Amino acid sequence: MKPLFNGRKVNLATLLTSLVSASVILTLLILTVSSYHSNKNSLATTYLSLNYSKAEKMSHSVDSLFISMRNHLETTVNFLEENEGMSDQEIHEQLDLLQTSSGYFNSLSWIDETGVIRAISPNSIGLKGEKIAAGPARDALDAEQPGLTVPYMGLSNRLIILMSQPIYSKDGAYRGMIGGTIFLQEQNVLNHLLGNDAVEQNGSYYYVVGPAGTLLFHPKSEKIGENVIGNPVVRQLTQGKDGKELITNTEGIPMLAAYSHVSEAGWGIVQQTPYSFAEDLLIDQFLQVLKNLLLPSLLLLLLSIFIARRLAAPFTHLGNLVNGLAEGKAVSQPLKDNLMKPHWNREADILTKSVAIAFEILERNNQELTHSALTDALTGLPNRRKLEEVLEGWSSQNRHFSLLILDIDHFKSINDTFGHQMGDQALKGLAETLQTLIRNTDYCFRYGGEEFILLLPDADRLAAYQVAEKIRKEVEQTLLVPGRIVTVSIGISEFPTQTESLEELFRLADTALYQSKDEGRNRITVSSSGNPS
Repeated sequence: MKPLFNGRKVNLATLLTSLVSASVILTLLILTVSSYHSNKNSLATTYLSLNYSKAEKMSHSVDSLFISMRNHLETTVNFLEENEGMSDQEIHEQLDLLQTSSGYFNSLSWIDETGVIRAISPNSIGLKGEKIAAGPARDALDAEQPGLTVPYMGLSNRLIILMSQPIYSKDGAYRGMIGGTIFLQEQNVLNHLLGNDAVEQNGSYYYVVGPAGTLLFHPKSEKIGENVIGNPVVRQLTQGKDGKELITNTEGIPMLAAYSHVSEAGWGIVQQTPYSFAEDLLIDQFLQVLKNLLLPSLLLLLLSIFIARRLAAPFTHLGNLVNGLAEGKAVSQPLKDNLMKPHWNREADILTKSVAIAFEILERNNQELTHSALTDALTGLPNRRKLEEVLEGWSSQNRHFSLLILDIDHFKSINDTFGHQMGDQALKGLAETLQTLIRNTDYCFRYGGEEFILLLPDADRLAAYQVAEKIRKEVEQTLLVPGRIVTVSIGISEFPTQTESLEELFRLADTALYQSKDEGRNRITVSSSGNPS
């Protein structure tokens, strides 16, 4: 009779050794791959959220800018209407005054109802007496109402946008319009507002598009005037929508893009990060995890093989554990506790505790990755993601607190004069100074660039002002940059006394900060808007 099994047999020790080796390797592989995919989604979500916050902030800033520009035009028109008898030269002097004092417009002109340019500032443009023909400027004149044109080539052969404000005589007759222009491809108010740190070290950058998808601001100035309506997020912006998503831009590059609509001008701001940067960062983190796990994993594997040759019983338990992991089941706390329980057999006791140590190492590395995602790498302060977590928690509790937005004055000039390394040292020095001046219960975050956020729980605006003043004075007296006095401007708002909306709370503080900047910097502005209690 032919034997039932006549092949080569595998002895129990070899079989158990193979099973344990496979179990340990498979366990580590499953946990590592799961961690990789989890962190991949987390990184994408984090950068989309950060980009959306910045796009939204820029949108609010541009909105505020255009409201201020419109107010300046209205004030000038009101003055001219009240002083109807002014000569062309006197009107020119008023335009000169507005153009030099506000800094909002590259040029200002009075165009009468027939289309003739009666006065223009500065004189160097040389268009006085010219008559505008058909086009956006003529359309704005004929509309006889406030407006903002699409980008077009002006009489001076520049790519411009025109903000117009109609002017009337006292008897109601239309006298033309006062027009303020922004030269898109030259230095202008948008460059000053948006040009600082437009491109970050990680490749993130932002740009501005008009209502028809034309680039109005871009880090690469040669792209200004180009139509990018083919970009999916630009199409969303032209419909007045906000959002964030992974897209492929017009150059075929995958981007983590967030976009926000500027309601006052009908423009849109896009902040985006190359997806490749998130992938590279994830790979670096993944390799670091593997590096940290390599030696413990190797020791665990050798120990498991050693024990497997002497003991068979514990393998049943480990086999069930790996099967559960392969099926996607989480490692429960009771199972972890069971692994830590003393075993009557010495070898089995060592084996189970070794597996428990491996789980602790993996969990610790996951915690380190989570901490890294919530911390600013340069200053060590919590970042925007941590800020959002704290604000959401306090908002749900309806907790009383004040919010301070703090911005280093003329930070770009520090980078330009002393270099980005000194700029980074100044940021770190400021972070250390802030932490010494706040309470243990207060929070200090790096919001991005040279901007910091402070949250003061159970503090009203008066108490917040006192803290802010202490910070302002201390910073002014601290040598953050050798041979140069560094100052800060601060804006303050209060929750929920002024508003129960976090978005509105930020807007109020940001507007107050903008006022501090506008009034000369190195000062504090407490927001007086909102609903006082």
